Amino acid sequence: MLVKTYGSAVFGVNAITITIEVNVDTGFNFFLVGLPDSAVKESHKRIVAALNNNGYSFPHKEVVVNMAPADIRKEGSAYDLPIALGVLAASEQVNAEEVGKYIVMGELSLDGSILPIKGVLPIAIQARKEGFKGLIIPTANAREAAIVSELEVYGVENITNVVEFFEGKKIPERTVVNTREEFANSQDRYEFDFSEVKGQENIKRALEIAAAGGHNVIMIGPPGAGKTMLAKRLPSILPPLSLHEALETTKIHSVAGKMTNGSSLISIRPFRSPHHTISDVALVGGGSFPQPGEISLAHNGVLFLDELPEFKRTVLEVMRQPLEERKINVSRAKMSVEYPAGFMLVASMNP
Repeated sequence: MLVKTYGSAVFGVNAITITIEVNVDTGFNFFLVGLPDSAVKESHKRIVAALNNNGYSFPHKEVVVNMAPADIRKEGSAYDLPIALGVLAASEQVNAEEVGKYIVMGELSLDGSILPIKGVLPIAIQARKEGFKGLIIPTANAREAAIVSELEVYGVENITNVVEFFEGKKIPERTVVNTREEFANSQDRYEFDFSEVKGQENIKRALEIAAAGGHNVIMIGPPGAGKTMLAKRLPSILPPLSLHEALETTKIHSVAGKMTNGSSLISIRPFRSPHHTISDVALVGGGSFPQPGEISLAHNGVLFLDELPEFKRTVLEVMRQPLEERKINVSRAKMSVEYPAGFMLVASMNP
């Protein structure tokens, strides 16, 4: 029997829907095709153990799993759940009628519990755009996805919850977030506040002017003068994020896996302070499978380079273009991704 389930792959700050076709036929083997990486290939053993430990069985037949489109590389362990669901539906252990109406993502533990994943917000936005009925994801990611309106979001703890959902036996509580209300309530929750600074009137005035015009700043002074302390408090006097900027910032942090479990929307301007030993790739983004760097994580916020002369020359040189264009293009042989990088640069150094 052939069944199709749907997952999603994240490229840059956008998502692409992945069709997972599972066919169970006579024979005795397991094939996983469609350009999966090592983490996806290892899902076989996790799925077998998770099913056995929850009262289901992996079919003793030939199971072929195809992840389409086959020319896009599939990365990570988030495909465990849609593959497991496809196997259960194709072997008629779960009702397959509603399976194709939802995007399903999650990493399986051997006991069947479902672990959090990265990039949930872009996945939810793409699911709504393509007309899917809803999203079934780990409970820890549910509030993040629920930012997207007109999409049913269900957080699940265990593979049994997923099976019961599609069998109609027990529907988990739908996660609903009032985005505008939550955004308004958490806009001024800064850990460090500019009003706490006593004295330093000249530098405070300079930072206020820089914040008003979005200018870059370099602070030069002896150790202990308060350069880092002032820089940490700068985001609290920048104009508040708009809802559009908040969604854009949340997307980047979601893709990078920087969202804390149970959080929904980043509503305050980010502050990033990388150590001076940072590499070029870690600062601007990249890697063999591109990820956003510090300049993208600081998008709509502040990037603070403490001890500026200690940074390697190559690291500072690669920032030249992103500072001008407010975005960074990461090009590799098989792909090219674009990350936003509109940040305010603040640097400090000793005389």
